[in-house]
Amino acid sequence: MSVVKINVLTVPQEQRETLEKRFASRAHAVESSDGFEWFELLRPVEGTDDYLVYTRWRDEASFQAWMEGPMKAAHQGGADGGERPKPAAGGSTVWSFEVVQQAAPTGV
Repeated sequence: MSVVKINVLTVPQEQRETLEKRFASRAHAVESSDGFEWFELLRPVEGTDDYLVYTRWRDEASFQAWMEGPMKAAHQGGADGGERPKPAAGGSTVWSFEVVQQAAPTGV
């Protein structure tokens, strides 16, 4: 059964561009991970400073392997082993879900 992980990032207005550029510079970093199924970065439209980072995985073990491998490495140190840049988000919470129903468009 697939699992969904949604990382809720609280990003002040002045840091939004920075966050989006950082995600763009890491484009395709997760796609080759075993068990990876889907990614979306969702920008808030109104009423909140929370971005949602949506990832879908074949199973919990696939997500954990990515967290302990590629994800951990990506968040240690800056480019060329230098100092890490200041985080764009002021807070982060991870929500976890199991996919119990899904649908795709018909007649496409």
